[in-house]
Amino acid sequence: MKTILIPTEDHDTMPSVLQTARLVAQTFDSYMEGFAIRPAVGTYVTVEPVSSLAISGAFDEDTAREAQATFEKFMTENGVPRAGEGNAFSWAWPRTEATDDAALGSYGRVFDLIMLGRPGRDVENPRMPPLEAALFESGKPVLIVPKTPPAALGRNILIAWNGSTEQAHTNAFAMPFLKRAEKVTVLASEGHIGDGPGAEAAALHLRRNGVKATALTVKTGDRTTGEVILDHAASLGCDLLVKSAYTQSRLRQMIFGGATRHILAHASLPVLMAH
Repeated sequence: MKTILIPTEDHDTMPSVLQTARLVAQTFDSYMEGFAIRPAVGTYVTVEPVSSLAISGAFDEDTAREAQATFEKFMTENGVPRAGEGNAFSWAWPRTEATDDAALGSYGRVFDLIMLGRPGRDVENPRMPPLEAALFESGKPVLIVPKTPPAALGRNILIAWNGSTEQAHTNAFAMPFLKRAEKVTVLASEGHIGDGPGAEAAALHLRRNGVKATALTVKTGDRTTGEVILDHAASLGCDLLVKSAYTQSRLRQMIFGGATRHILAHASLPVLMAH
């Protein structure tokens, strides 16, 4: 996690995104790069059909300058040195023009981690399109941050294991966090593994890689998988959730719901996602 990309815009979770990015960068001695993100030209305030999350289209050059000012003010006030001064832990804002949502996925391919706020229904909340571009186009993990920044990150981690290829990819991306953690719980819901390996096999693989992992398989009962995951993250005191994104098709998610959708709507802890 040596390079962190921080798309910056005016939403109510941006302070938390910056605080959490600094926390990650201090842990891994990382370079942080900010840039202004904007909706694609012609986008207006609508409701994203799958997630029911707000999409805002208002943007101008003053907004881009404000985004840069917000980013640079945070870094300066928190004593983060500029890049090029001999420090790996540093920041830069090299792109003078704003980048639209679609280009985020392409640019994100040359970073180890992309930081974004958890989308919400209200106009002041983070938007959904940057998250989807990062998840589906960058090929890199995304750390999704709630409105309240965590005091600590990655000490006690919950993995939402479902035996899928996507979750295996997400575990691999999360390995820098997992190896530093004091406790890692591999959680599986009974009946939701499919034909993939179970939680104990996943935990054993992690232990062989030096991770302090234990397995936990639970019954969902009348709760959804997403509810089970977040309930256990809270009861175990976890400060990071590792979860693959959209292992079902988006159409199935829209009709039947899904764990990814529930977590995006309700998570109160940071979530590391990948596809």
